[in-house]
Amino acid sequence: MSDVEPAGTPGPAADPRDLRCSDAEREVVADVVRQAAGDGRLTLDELLQRIDVVYAARTYRELEAAVHDLPGARVPGIPAPPPQAANLPAPRQGNQVVLGGGTSDSAVAIFSESKRTGAWVVPADFAAVAVFGGVELDLREASMAASEVSIQANAVFGEVKVVVGDGVTVSTLGNGVLGEYDGPHEQPEPGKPHVVINGVALFGSVNVKRKQPKRSRR
Repeated sequence: MSDVEPAGTPGPAADPRDLRCSDAEREVVADVVRQAAGDGRLTLDELLQRIDVVYAARTYRELEAAVHDLPGARVPGIPAPPPQAANLPAPRQGNQVVLGGGTSDSAVAIFSESKRTGAWVVPADFAAVAVFGGVELDLREASMAASEVSIQANAVFGEVKVVVGDGVTVSTLGNGVLGEYDGPHEQPEPGKPHVVINGVALFGSVNVKRKQPKRSRR
């Protein structure tokens, strides 16, 4: 009896991670590795080693090995987590860490206003920029895409307001240059996401305030 499967018989489904990656996808992952080194997450030696891994990779699985421990990093060609996992809002009584990416990675206000409020997912790295405008980030009902998230908040003749509840700890590290950069500077606590806020306020202000959830004030 022949061992050859009849024509039209489906074979086992291939794991997407074992499919071949392209040059363009290698470049995307290489940029992620370079950015991680620029953020201080990788040493120079680690950067060089991982770049070698990226350019030698033939499959998505091999690409994934270069970024598996970098917050929020995704490999092109590997399906994103199901929406219900990536965008699951946190319960109103506290902040949760969920799988996947964020709802959005930035809020920019140039001669305008921008807000992120309610149930949204804060990515591992988020940018808030206010230039002659105002940005409001309300994290009280937000979920976090990582146990530690970084918010780069910059205000130039503008204002960035960040509101947090009791479900997170916060380190405010930015500087005011003829402006105000003010907020809590706390140590991480077990069981709570930690939010690191950095940047500069140039003739503007960045303020981080802790408030109770709206439901608790009614």
